Amino acid sequence: MRIIPVSRLSRRPMGLGLLFLLICLFGAGTALGQQQESMSQRPVAAPQGSGDIGSDYWRALRQGESGYSASAPGRQSDLINVSGSAWMTQRNEEVTKIGAWAFAIFAGAVLLFYLARGTVRVDKGRSGRVVERWPLAHRIIHWWVAVLFIIQLFSGLVILYGKSLLIPLLGKETFGVLAQLAKTTHNYLGPLLFVGMVVMIVAWLKHNIPKGVDFSWFAKGGGLVGKGHPSAGYLNGGEKAWFWLVATVGGLIVVTGMVLDFPQFGQTRETMQSMNYLHGVAGLIVGAMTIAHIYIATLGTEGAMEGMLNGYVDVNWAEQHHDLWYEEVKDQAIDAESLQQEGGSSGSTVGGDQPSSSPA
Repeated sequence: MRIIPVSRLSRRPMGLGLLFLLICLFGAGTALGQQQESMSQRPVAAPQGSGDIGSDYWRALRQGESGYSASAPGRQSDLINVSGSAWMTQRNEEVTKIGAWAFAIFAGAVLLFYLARGTVRVDKGRSGRVVERWPLAHRIIHWWVAVLFIIQLFSGLVILYGKSLLIPLLGKETFGVLAQLAKTTHNYLGPLLFVGMVVMIVAWLKHNIPKGVDFSWFAKGGGLVGKGHPSAGYLNGGEKAWFWLVATVGGLIVVTGMVLDFPQFGQTRETMQSMNYLHGVAGLIVGAMTIAHIYIATLGTEGAMEGMLNGYVDVNWAEQHHDLWYEEVKDQAIDAESLQQEGGSSGSTVGGDQPSSSPA
């Protein structure tokens, strides 16, 4: 497998992707304002007048007449779903605001940081020698979760913000097709993301136990501010923090998603409404923070993406960003040219654990 420098892989396509994402995110915030304005200007329907069949129906109920209800067991007496209106208001006025602000804040912060700091380069340049960092099995796990999450994120944004953002651009009929596609995709890919999350958490848990050096890493700003780079093992404090965010808040996303995906197990209406609220808030939080994760792995840090693409990183990158781990594996470094001749990472370990280059 040929090793392609990340500078060519990430700066252009990843940069354009990040720019597109930022535009969409700021657009969502604008659409939120438009949605709320249109809701405030929407006329309120007049109550049904006397003689209307609806009035006759409610009058008969007040007089004690009985009838048939098609509601689910336990809900037959709920003739007016007050909680549904409250939930809809909460979703439109709280969840959408949380998401718009979260995306705007993280997108703006990343953009400002990039303009001020730029890309963190490999200080000593490329050495031409590499060490294995991510074996094939772990790269498959990462991209399984990453690709599914991005698809779920965008389909979820279509469902949440589509009416205000996309209908003016696409029209109601086209948006209706897109919304149905987004809903179907979201529902069917959810269980696959759940499986990937479970496998990822189990496989990477032992490498993400916090250690004293991780707190020192945070105290020194992770090397993104100031000069020099703090010591770090196989995973630094920031990577471990991201793992635990994904494991907890991301875990909440997939668990609530499974509850919503399979409503046939006796969940009450209130349970489904609560799960929907938590699912939306958690998804927006992790989605917003994903902007920072993508930035650090691509435009923010030279050489970082290579390890997750072909499994190997330059030894100078390893020494600069993960010096404690590099001391453990530096004897296993090989020439990048010989790796290309041998077929790249085809010999990477395929298994649940790291190869000999992994931490103890």
